[in-house]
This record gives sequence, structure tokens and C-alpha cells, in this order.
Amino acid sequence: MTARSAIEHLSGALARTGGPARLHELPFPSQVELRLDDEDADSFGPRVGQFLSCDIPAAARATGGGDPYVLWLGPGWYLIVDRPGRAPGLLSGLHGALGGDCGGTCGSAVDVSAARTVLELTGPAVRAVLNHGCALDLHPRAFKPGDCAQTLLAQAQVILHQTAPHDYRLFVRTSYADYLARWLLDAMSEYQAAFS
Repeated sequence: MTARSAIEHLSGALARTGGPARLHELPFPSQVELRLDDEDADSFGPRVGQFLSCDIPAAARATGGGDPYVLWLGPGWYLIVDRPGRAPGLLSGLHGALGGDCGGTCGSAVDVSAARTVLELTGPAVRAVLNHGCALDLHPRAFKPGDCAQTLLAQAQVILHQTAPHDYRLFVRTSYADYLARWLLDAMSEYQAAFS
């Protein structure tokens, strides 16, 4: 059975976005939630970072420039994102990095790939679009490339990750993906009208 995206039916509308605000889906990325106990994060974080080839991020930040990359979600709580189909290898490597000295009780890694849809917003108007429904201060002095936060966007819980000056990724629960994509398309419409 072929996997279907939660917003596949909106692909035509997403494809018509352009100019100052573009929206598309990053389909089916591997997503693994990693939890590290506070007392073990200092010693096992470097092992995990070595396996991932990027450091464990500091609070409200992301690390890694490609695949995989890691988002900080809270104290000792991280989301590792990689290309589709990579979750089994991530889990195996993470369990190896967390095992050994502590008998596998230092943390946990769980495949959550099906839990969230990933939307990417690009273009010079996307910060203005996000400001329509997000209470975070997204001014470049307060939120910049490499930052991430859990927040509400149009009353939907999201993980917001800024990847470049005009580029953002939104991780939204799959059950809210259709709602949020439609909200974004509507919020982008004024910028699209000016572009056409």
C-alpha cells in the first residue's frame, strides 16, 4: 500500500503559490524523538552527536545543516529529522549510543515519523504570513536561522524552525495538517494577489 500525505489533495493549490510566499510539503521525513535524562545528557549527548555527525542543540536551537538535523524541543527532549526511510537506522544507532555504560536506561528514542506533517514556507513575505497567526516575536533580532520553538500557529500546535532568513519549516500534527495548510494558503492569498 502506497503512503498518502495528509495534504496530498492540496498539492495543486500548493503548487500555485509563488513569488513572495511559497508553500510546499516535505513528504514523509523520518522523525525520531530522543529523550535524555538530565543527569545523563552531558555524558551521552556527545555520543549521540557523534553518531548523528552534529552536536545536540542548545535550548531553542537546531543543529545539523542537512540530513539528519536535530531540533531542541525542551530540556532533554529532541526531534531528529532525516530523509524518508531512515528511522530504523536512526533508532538502531541511537540505541547503540545510549546503551553500554548505563544498561539502556539513559534515554529513549522513538519513531514518530507518522505523527507530524512537515510544511516549508519560503519567500520574503513568509514572516508576515506567520505573524497573522503566531504570537512569537519573529523579528530577526528575536528569532533567526537555526532557532526553533514549539508554539501555536492559527491555534494549531507546531514546531517552528527557521532554516534561512526567509525560510521556515512547520512540523504540525498530521490530524491538523489540512487545517493548517488551508489557513496558510488563505493567509498567503494577499501576497499571491500582489505577485500575480
